[in-house]
Amino acid sequence: MTKPERCRWCRRVLPDRGGPGRPKQFCSQRCRQWDWVSRQRARELELSEGELVIARAELDALHDDLYVLACAVDDTERDLDGSSSRLTARELRDMVDWLLAAARPLRDREFSAPTTPPQKTS
Repeated sequence: MTKPERCRWCRRVLPDRGGPGRPKQFCSQRCRQWDWVSRQRARELELSEGELVIARAELDALHDDLYVLACAVDDTERDLDGSSSRLTARELRDMVDWLLAAARPLRDREFSAPTTPPQKTS
């Protein structure tokens, strides 16, 4: 199975496209514009291709969600390793539900673009 193509800006999965022409890189004109703005701003700030700027609040929220997922994985591993008897279907379902609840915020996360393009500072 091939990896789905994703929008260069928002990382949403792009719809499959058949036929001739260049592959689509963006899901919308808005994403195309924000990608261009970000590349211009990165040039001004002398950032390399691998560097980016992210709001502290968004980074903190990402770390929080990763911590919750790590706890869910640790709890599930401990419950599976520590169970000398067979687990019931209900117990297994509870573990899966906990893992899914911890993983969904990461799966569904979208980093917000600023509402206005950044202003050049001199």
